[in-house]
Amino acid sequence: MKLIINGKPGEFADDCRTVADLLSLPQWNKRLVIVELNGDIVGKDHYINTALGEGDRIELVHFVGGG
Repeated sequence: MKLIINGKPGEFADDCRTVADLLSLPQWNKRLVIVELNGDIVGKDHYINTALGEGDRIELVHFVGGG
């Protein structure tokens, strides 16, 4: 499936069907993120039930510590 994440197109496995699946990938796993799917914020409680579709635009904003 083709997704656009933070403005960059990418190809993802067919088993990456939900926001929860996407966030379980190594590059996002265990990060505190805010998820925007096609312009709408997805609440953490909805990650497992929010399906991804071909060509979806996703913004993943993560926090970086520092001083």
